[in-house]
Amino acid sequence: MTDAQYAVQLTTSLMPAQNDAPVLETTVGGLLREVAAEVPDLTSLVEVTMEGVCDRTWTYGQMLGDAEKLALALSTRFEPGERVAVWSPNTPEWVIMEFACALAGLVLVTVNPAYQAKELDYVLQQSESVALFLTEEYRGNPMAEIAATVCAKISMVREVTILEDTATLHRHEDRAALLPEVTPYEAAQIQYTSGTTGFPKGAVLHHRGLTNNARLVARRLGVAKGDRWLNFMPMFHTSGCGIAALGVLQSRATIYVAKIFDPAAMNSLIAEQKITFMLGVPTMLIGMLEAHKAVPTDFSSIRVAVSGGSMVPPELIRRVQQTIGCGFETVYGQTETSPVVTQTRTTDAFEDVCDTVGQPLPGIAISIRAVETNQVVALGDVGEICSHGHCNMIGYNGNAEATAETIDEDGWLHTGDLGTMDSRGFVRVTGRVKEMIIRGGENLFPVEIENVLQEHPCIAEVAIVGLPDEKWGEIVACFFRPESGQNVDRQELAAHCRTHLSAHKTPVRWFSVEEFPLTGSGKIQKFALRDGYANGDYQDL
Repeated sequence: MTDAQYAVQLTTSLMPAQNDAPVLETTVGGLLREVAAEVPDLTSLVEVTMEGVCDRTWTYGQMLGDAEKLALALSTRFEPGERVAVWSPNTPEWVIMEFACALAGLVLVTVNPAYQAKELDYVLQQSESVALFLTEEYRGNPMAEIAATVCAKISMVREVTILEDTATLHRHEDRAALLPEVTPYEAAQIQYTSGTTGFPKGAVLHHRGLTNNARLVARRLGVAKGDRWLNFMPMFHTSGCGIAALGVLQSRATIYVAKIFDPAAMNSLIAEQKITFMLGVPTMLIGMLEAHKAVPTDFSSIRVAVSGGSMVPPELIRRVQQTIGCGFETVYGQTETSPVVTQTRTTDAFEDVCDTVGQPLPGIAISIRAVETNQVVALGDVGEICSHGHCNMIGYNGNAEATAETIDEDGWLHTGDLGTMDSRGFVRVTGRVKEMIIRGGENLFPVEIENVLQEHPCIAEVAIVGLPDEKWGEIVACFFRPESGQNVDRQELAAHCRTHLSAHKTPVRWFSVEEFPLTGSGKIQKFALRDGYANGDYQDL
């Protein structure tokens, strides 16, 4: 079941919460029990190995059995409400641990498997985790060695266990094996923000927000019983363990959990397994299209491709629809909102799919507010995108000051993103509050310039960044990755910009990069580009 476009006629940039779908009082573990009782023999989970091959499978009945068995073991070693960290790539063990922690009333702390010692130490200490569950290594990262060194210095960590060590993982201690009653408003996870503008903070997310958000995203997509969702988004991010895992669960569908994202392997898997849905950040979809160009893929089973995490260039949407021949939906939100607040529909006009991030999900109000005054702005005016509703986080772990700066007294969560709203409640993202470039007192929005440059056939990926300048305060710089085999001329790029943009929006510095610094969820780290420029790591064309 999909939802219909809201027929509203707004007078200010405030879209009230729509009630076309209920907000349910659900928990992560409770949902697994409900679905397993209804469809115990339906395939719930398929493992995709490093080689892109399908391996182990679980039915919903088997997954519940494994999750409850592990939850009971954990209940003998940990108290409800304690935090336990999972440091692993996408594996079935990760998924089962997510449900086991939920059933045992534990707070799951998600950790990027690419982290090194300093980053792991920060997350474990900041989250006050009492245990670490991990894999031995991943892509050459000696995780077990790092964990042994880091955890030896953190007295709070009582246990370090390898996820694949079944005997140790399922061991029982002296305490009685009893599962608590878990309520929807309790903390389910602590997710660390991706850090596109600085140091990560731990967003504490509750069961009610995660479960409803995933269900409503899947509802708008039209995911149905028996559908097949290929998940190559990281499980440590809300897109993987939230939208994908919990959306598939509530749709009675099957999730394929890919241990590594390899574009060619994902393309082959789509054709082989007749995948119907996939979600990827723009960099992933670009990689898959490039792989398809080299080895054509049968994409005919895909009904909808979903993207978000950063602004999706209109040219990428056109390429996906033309190449794959499927519907396309853009999701917008952030970790702090569990994560989605707005979403386009496959039935939306092509211009709305390309130029906006859609209307809010049911039960979520969105407003655009002046950064200086917190007042709702006029339709079409740029302001900060704010959300109000069941999806908002409890707060930042151990950081009351940052929480108060993000969630105001009226309960509006300030995303830090700039955008506009039209009279229909469609939201357009124009950039980040901290990414906004102020050149000579004039506000410039990077995404506008990025979308124009993404249209150029020589550009594969692009990031517009403000660099310090004595005269203007900031100047516009373009960091880009060229299409394979393309020689790029800066004068040609500048001329392309001037065809579509005014002179002051045209970049004056141009940097070609082989790859971008990315967050764990695939977003370009613009602050890292600025830092790299300051350190002399990039040479102007």
